[in-house]
Amino acid sequence: MTGFRRLAIPEVIEITPPKLGDHRGFFSEVFKRSAFEAEGIHIDWVQDNQSLSAEPGTVRGLHFQAPPFAQAKLVRVLRGAIHDVAVDIRKGSPTYGRWVACELSAEKWNQLLIPAGFAHGFMTLSPDTEVLYKVDAPYSRESEGAILWNDPALGIEWPSAGGVPVLSDKDGVAPLLAEFDSPFT
Repeated sequence: MTGFRRLAIPEVIEITPPKLGDHRGFFSEVFKRSAFEAEGIHIDWVQDNQSLSAEPGTVRGLHFQAPPFAQAKLVRVLRGAIHDVAVDIRKGSPTYGRWVACELSAEKWNQLLIPAGFAHGFMTLSPDTEVLYKVDAPYSRESEGAILWNDPALGIEWPSAGGVPVLSDKDGVAPLLAEFDSPFT
């Protein structure tokens, strides 16, 4: 049976699907609509995305897409491990500006559901980490946004990468939360 665990911000949910193995390997229903709907989660996924990060300490995020292309995400790791973070950027939310994190790995076989209205980012914990995630809206360059991954006001507890984190140019100059006017209410 699929396990659902709500984090400190209860809209963000760690999901662990069952994994059935025998001498041939294993089988798992990594997404089953009826299991999600039984938990009150009704999301129409439209696209799957996959990334590969070669170096441990690679940071991707904190990203979001503004309405009308806001995205919920269901994130899982195919190979390696990540420190996955969701930051509430919904104006008026009692948890606005707060974050939650969860280690996702191929070994743990877990996933993280991040609803629209959250900025999302992760740091890889091992080499050649592959991440697969579902989204419920298509990508729109005009709607993309970011918040600085290490904004001191957020106080995200990132793991030590053992060196300088690997970032895209865009992620290295993203605005601070205080400079950000959220499109989410």
